[in-house]
Amino acid sequence: MSGEAAAAARGDDPPEPPAALGDPDTPASPSASRPVLAGRTVTLRPGRPGDTERLRAILAEPSVSRWWGEPGPAEELAAALRSDGPTVLLVVEIGGEVAGGIQYNEEDDPQYWHAGIDIYLADRFQGKGAGAEAVALLARFLFQHRGHHRLTIDPAADNDRAIRCYARVGFRPVGVMRAYERGPDGRFHDGLLMDMLAAELRCGL
Repeated sequence: MSGEAAAAARGDDPPEPPAALGDPDTPASPSASRPVLAGRTVTLRPGRPGDTERLRAILAEPSVSRWWGEPGPAEELAAALRSDGPTVLLVVEIGGEVAGGIQYNEEDDPQYWHAGIDIYLADRFQGKGAGAEAVALLARFLFQHRGHHRLTIDPAADNDRAIRCYARVGFRPVGVMRAYERGPDGRFHDGLLMDMLAAELRCGL
C-alpha cells in the first residue's frame, strides 16, 4: 500500500501542497535535500541558470527519449530543478559539462520509508561508468544523510544497459511489473523493479 493510501485509510489530512518555487532562473542553493556530491569523475549538484535548456536537449536525444519520452515544457523542468520535494532533481556534471539529470523521490510514511532513484545521461556519456558512479553517489547520500535503509529503481524491462549499470551499484531484481509504463509509442511496456539495502551498496566503483 502506498503512503498516500495508508494515510487515507488512517483518515489523516492530505499533505499540504508545495510552496511557491520563486524565480526559476535563480540558481538553487545546496541544502539538506539538494546537496553537492563529488565523485572521481562525476559531480551531482543543484541546478543553475542555463541548465534547463541543456537538460531538455539531452532529454530530446533519441537514446534518452526512447525511455523518457519527449521533454516537457522548459518551465516545468526549471521548477523541478528548484524543488526540495517530493521529487528532487539534480544535475549530473562531468568535466564541468552538464551530462544529464538524476532524481530521487522519498516515501515519507514511516511504515514504507524508502527512496527511489532515476537517471538519464547524454548519449556521449553513456556506457563509460558515469551512470554507475552517479547512482552510487546519490545512493550513499540517501543512505547516510537521508536515513533510508532501502532504495528502489525501475528501468524498462528491456533496457539492458541500465539494468547492468544498476546491478553494478548493488541493486537486485525483485520482479517484472507487467504493462507498467506507457512508452513514447503509446503502448504500455514492462518494467523491472530493482531494490537495494544499505549494506548492499558497492562504493568501490
